Amino acid sequence: MIVMPQLRSAVRRGRQKPIAYNAPPHAPSPNNEPHALPIRRGRKKKNDVQPIAPNAPLHAPPKRRGRKKQNDVVHAVAVENDVVVKKTVSSQRTGEEEKESEEMDEYESGGGSGNKALGGGAEDEGNTPPLPERVQVGGSPTYRIEKKLGKGGFGQVYVGRRVNITNPHERTGAGAVEVALKFEHRSSKGCNHGPPYEWQVYNALGGSHGIPRVHYKGRQGDFYIMVMDMLGPSLWDVWNNNSHTMSTEMVACIAIEAISILEKLHSRGYVHGDVKPENFLLGPPGTLDEKKLFLVDLGLATRWRDTSTGLHVEYDQRPDVFRGTVRYASVHAHLGRIGSRRDDLESLAYTLIFLLRAKLPWQGYQGDNKGFLVCKKKMATSPETLCCLCPAPFRHFVEYVVNLKFDEEPNYAKYISLFDGIVGPNPDIRPINTDGAQKLIYQVGQKRGRLTVQEDDDEQPKKKVRMGMPATQWISVYNGRRPMKQRYHYNVADERLSQHIEKGNEDGLFISSVASCSNLWALIMDAGTGFSAQVYKLSPYFLHKEWIMEQWERNYYISAIAGASNGSSLVVMSKGTQYLQQSYKVSESFPFKWINKKWKEGFYVTAMATAGSRWAIVMSRGSGFSDQTVELDFLYPSEGIHKRWDAGYRITATAATWDQAAFVLSIPRRKPADETQETLRTSAFPSTHVKEKWAKNLYLASVCYGRTVS
Repeated sequence: MIVMPQLRSAVRRGRQKPIAYNAPPHAPSPNNEPHALPIRRGRKKKNDVQPIAPNAPLHAPPKRRGRKKQNDVVHAVAVENDVVVKKTVSSQRTGEEEKESEEMDEYESGGGSGNKALGGGAEDEGNTPPLPERVQVGGSPTYRIEKKLGKGGFGQVYVGRRVNITNPHERTGAGAVEVALKFEHRSSKGCNHGPPYEWQVYNALGGSHGIPRVHYKGRQGDFYIMVMDMLGPSLWDVWNNNSHTMSTEMVACIAIEAISILEKLHSRGYVHGDVKPENFLLGPPGTLDEKKLFLVDLGLATRWRDTSTGLHVEYDQRPDVFRGTVRYASVHAHLGRIGSRRDDLESLAYTLIFLLRAKLPWQGYQGDNKGFLVCKKKMATSPETLCCLCPAPFRHFVEYVVNLKFDEEPNYAKYISLFDGIVGPNPDIRPINTDGAQKLIYQVGQKRGRLTVQEDDDEQPKKKVRMGMPATQWISVYNGRRPMKQRYHYNVADERLSQHIEKGNEDGLFISSVASCSNLWALIMDAGTGFSAQVYKLSPYFLHKEWIMEQWERNYYISAIAGASNGSSLVVMSKGTQYLQQSYKVSESFPFKWINKKWKEGFYVTAMATAGSRWAIVMSRGSGFSDQTVELDFLYPSEGIHKRWDAGYRITATAATWDQAAFVLSIPRRKPADETQETLRTSAFPSTHVKEKWAKNLYLASVCYGRTVS
């Protein structure tokens, strides 16, 4: 089946200042279109290349910059390492085809309970010099290094015992007999520009509730060293040493105190970025702090609030970037979205369910595409299923946090109050000290705490970002344009394609968009493409390399593609485009790394399609875009699309598999006269809706059948 997803119904007019995105220019808008009713007649030969008569469109085509067609000379066609390059002498236009299998981004492993992508890069003990026997930094006492406590993405942690002991009973604070020494080698990625980034975070969070204190720090030899409070076992250790079980009251107390710790962290403008059982530690056993909870490992912490403006950081998505631990990461982290407060809370929710149930539904996946499979499973697992054996407050907490918007302020007091009925009424005998949570409830007052929850017991999350069942639907995108002629056909069998295309050519229409559903085709034809000629190829291959190369030599460029679930493809190539160079890639997974590489070379995505689970991406130079970005999701990325619209982007290409939907959004170099864009999702082809849109001078710019949510 083919899939080319777009958006849901929503209108935006006018454009704001674009978001900065580190991508160069490229990619043509996939469709322009006219009107008219669907026509059914006759049939022609099935897989022939059909030249399209260069009938004049109903309005003048746009000007083309800097192109000469008549003197192009094919100089050479070379095949090297499966990359086919067409070189021309006069116009310097190039066509490349790259066919490679590219798996979803890899996730590095680390930690006892999940795989961790290490933003700073873990140190390789075999390649780093030995640690010093004794440590003295930043005016600290001298410590002797003893046993190793752990190793993570941002260094190694050892026990440090004070050499000259003044008070043998002092167990906490700067004068403690034993401390934790965190080492990071100067050559690690986190230290490329001096002391580790984590030091900055600890400086900003110094004294924050639930964050361990750093007493001294400095460099000794090849290592940056922090001297910190010695803490007790992690929640992972407690769970593991108790036969992989933990009482409901214990987990509820952890929830209450962990939420209060995250609230304090977030109030300082940071998100942790790697919330999991291994990063929550109890205080030292036998001390007054043994029941206190601490959050450690701030190497992946980032700012959610801009330091200069005080505003929330801008939304962005980079599908090739993952930060966190696969098992506990939020879906948004898997998808490469900028971290915000909701991500820490979603990771906390998974941590709590793991401690309570001893397993999460997405455990056990292996291989290079583990992250892809885990993210897909998280998206498909409802709060009801995830929490089927848990008390109701845990399900309510999951429902709230997975449906938070990117920049929405969490209601921490409400979340804490969800667990009031599980924990004992006397805070002094609770298994975890919840003083921080009690202070938070007191600070926000009863109205924003318990009473709010009682008043809103029947309230569901305002916007069900992640709730609902995955669905496969038609997604159609409409652009505001001057009145023009447009025609659509759907449920077209292979044998009838030529009939509809020839009839459209006779009426001065060219194909602007194609799609597929159940191995039948949909065509959009209109008079606003600006093309002067067009050919198409219906092929059992996805895509037909030899035919595409032949058309490149004739100065045709790919303007629309579609793939069917049986693996066949429909490729449309046109003359009169503004493209100067073109390249395409067929991949087993969405090839964002390749797209990012081509962006840097001046290409932009101009067409996309899928066949089964395979992706085909076409990128072109001279597309008329000044910036471009991608929204990729396992459901329908409604929030991301609206964020991009608000920043001046418009959807210019879409595609989807059964699992994922991808939307390419671009900023045109020339501002269109009418910037209105609407989207619609329907279970059947939107024939009635199209006519309603035509009445408002809104024309189909793209249509596809793919992954959405009901």
